[in-house]
Amino acid sequence: MSSGAGDGHPPVEIRTLALEGPPADIPALCARVSEACRDGPAHVVCDVRAVTEPGLATVDALARMALTARRHGTPFRVTGADGRLLALLRLVGLVELLGETEEREPPVGVEEGVEADDLPV
Repeated sequence: MSSGAGDGHPPVEIRTLALEGPPADIPALCARVSEACRDGPAHVVCDVRAVTEPGLATVDALARMALTARRHGTPFRVTGADGRLLALLRLVGLVELLGETEEREPPVGVEEGVEADDLPV
């Protein structure tokens, strides 16, 4: 899959893999990711719309697939996640796989910058 061809920008290649059902063979899934990362696509996307019963095995498979892509220097994203899988990914801190940024509490002991003309509260 490519995008950007008609807008004056060079095409960007995005390779999509589908995850269906409970992941049975994680090494085989990671091998598929490695294959998809050949020739340096811009992104590898895993479509999980067919996953009907997401669980920790699904989260584990996605995390390992993302790590495999990262080792190849290729960004990895998940698309088509239902509410249950979204909740699991957020729970384990893998929200970045969805292309979202996680809102975090500021580290303890770090203060915001104060401007000289700020009034005390």
